[in-house]
Amino acid sequence: MDAHSADDVKKSVKTYFMIFGALMVLTIITVGVSYVHLPIAMAVLVALVVATIKGSLVAMYFMHLLHERKVIYWVLILTVIFFVFLMFVPLLTNLDRIPGSQPGTVW
Repeated sequence: MDAHSADDVKKSVKTYFMIFGALMVLTIITVGVSYVHLPIAMAVLVALVVATIKGSLVAMYFMHLLHERKVIYWVLILTVIFFVFLMFVPLLTNLDRIPGSQPGTVW
């Protein structure tokens, strides 16, 4: 192993330790926020933001998606769009049960 590759390995290990530290800090933030009495909507928003950041760090560094081709990013974006669409399907199917709307009406 030459000196150049040894430096690359040290740099990679340093990066992995930094990402690990960031994940630990974000986990502590998640636990800390659970003890703060926030409104439910705000608590869910904070939890989702922290989880999104943690998931992005894991995907970018530990799953090595940071250096992938652009096609991978488009596939992932399409997956997110499809997921969001699927999350709204139950809401759209239950619109006739909203208080104040008339049952049996078709949009």
